[in-house]
Amino acid sequence: MPLTGSFKTLLLRGLLAGLIAGLLAATVGYFVGEPHIEAAIAIEEAGSGGHSHGAVEDQAHDEEPLVSRSGQQAGQFLALALAGMAFGAIFAAVVNVARRFTTLSGPRLSLTAAGLAWVAIAAVPFFKYPANPPAVGDPETIDQRTWLWVAVVVLGLLAVAAAVAAYRALAGQLDSFRLVAAVAAFVLVTTVGYVLLPGVNEVSDDFPATLLWQFRVASLAETATLWAALGLAFAALTEWSSARSTPVAREVATSG
Repeated sequence: MPLTGSFKTLLLRGLLAGLIAGLLAATVGYFVGEPHIEAAIAIEEAGSGGHSHGAVEDQAHDEEPLVSRSGQQAGQFLALALAGMAFGAIFAAVVNVARRFTTLSGPRLSLTAAGLAWVAIAAVPFFKYPANPPAVGDPETIDQRTWLWVAVVVLGLLAVAAAVAAYRALAGQLDSFRLVAAVAAFVLVTTVGYVLLPGVNEVSDDFPATLLWQFRVASLAETATLWAALGLAFAALTEWSSARSTPVAREVATSG
């Protein structure tokens, strides 16, 4: 059944699905990623403690952080809940437009859109600029790295848009041929973007490679949880809404 409902209905559905997805992603981040963050912070503190000299530097090193780790952990749940709702609102706006150009059912459209969003916003940036733990990175280059991350997100969106455009341009052809063309367009745009964007490698040689890999996998799992949960929750809410409206429509048709 095609996706139905007003934009306001879809927006509320997206906000609720985003809230659920954000809380689930925060839970995954807490149990999967937090141990690696703690280990990275311990390495950072050990390194800074070993290089501190003089009473002034020792005093600065002993100062308590402005926000405790428990406060940061609680803030992660709030931040991801709000981010999930924001993504949910944008997601609802996108599927509201996309439903006019596809015959996919509501649940299939939701899952497809969520998968493409994850590829564009999470996967493409990850394989160019993977996430780094707190102990990695030069504070003086944070602005540059932020803009590079924005640029690679735009690249991901363009690559997905090119894939969708290639798939739609070959309407009437074999589905397998259309899929090959879509993948080729995606790979082409992504490859060109990866080549043009500068590389960033601020990982020191003495940082544990295993910890770095575990942190990056945990970060990818967190984003995958966010988008998978958003797509599944939106699809489930869509099916639930359709199941509720179908008996009402039948009653109206019968009484008429």
